[in-house]
Amino acid sequence: MKKSVPLQTIIKELQLNVFYTPCDPAEIPIYRTEINRPALPLVGFYDCFEADRIQVVGTTEYAYLKNLSEEDRRERIDALLSCHPSAIVFTHNNPVDDIVLEAAKKHKVPLLWTDVNTSEFMAALIAFLNVQLAPTIMRHGVLVEVYGEGILIVGDSGVGKSETAIELIKRGHRLIADDAVELRRVSAKSIVGTAPPLIRHYIELRGIGIVDVRQLFGMGAVKESEKVDLVVQFEPWEQGKLYERLGIDDTFVDIMGIRIPSLIVPVKPGRNLAVILEIAAMNNRQKRMGVNTAKEFDEKLKNQMNLEPGANG
Repeated sequence: MKKSVPLQTIIKELQLNVFYTPCDPAEIPIYRTEINRPALPLVGFYDCFEADRIQVVGTTEYAYLKNLSEEDRRERIDALLSCHPSAIVFTHNNPVDDIVLEAAKKHKVPLLWTDVNTSEFMAALIAFLNVQLAPTIMRHGVLVEVYGEGILIVGDSGVGKSETAIELIKRGHRLIADDAVELRRVSAKSIVGTAPPLIRHYIELRGIGIVDVRQLFGMGAVKESEKVDLVVQFEPWEQGKLYERLGIDDTFVDIMGIRIPSLIVPVKPGRNLAVILEIAAMNNRQKRMGVNTAKEFDEKLKNQMNLEPGANG
């Protein structure tokens, strides 16, 4: 099923005034993240016009309409709304006259208004639609924010993901989602995670049950959403298995076409996983800033070997 967002949600989020809707805005779906300023259609050019986008009438379009005779203005507006766009939004405090309102009612097109300037409104609307209509998948795991880094913890059930999350929360970090994480591809470079509404702020601890993190630890212990900066896979420790010791080679996982840095952390009694994730978060941020400690150490090691007597044979 094609993903959509109700017009009512957009109205509420962007605080739009409603002049007319043909039905309850909650029942009007918006499918497109792109929006359009209908300057060319208003002068009669409808090639490549996509009516299923929200149409934004700014100061330029309004000034053009104002300079037309009443008959021409009525004709141009009627032609535009006869294409049945998803909605028409007047911005920048430009008034909506009776001609526009009549055409909206005639063609059953939602008519909205805002006093926000056009560029600011369009930026806010596009950003909101990109999040709401972004491709989404569900992953089993825990998403936490550690030192500003979004860490997605994955692994088999019972491996210790939720327990580690609780320890991180006690250390001042924040929970985004436990057990089920909704991942959205909000841009060509970013994956944002959130919790399904039903389980938001809750965490499950075996032997205790469901815990309300917001109630126990306060509002500062939870967050609605966070960009995924690092994926950490917990797996039971296997004796004899070779685990990464230096961290020279970067590893990644693919989530909806975006490569996210990843680590495998072996789990066994006595390991402080919360501290390990804190270090992983800081190290990941350091790498993004161009500092790679493992590679620097490797270079120093090579230089030291080259300086030793007989190193060159």
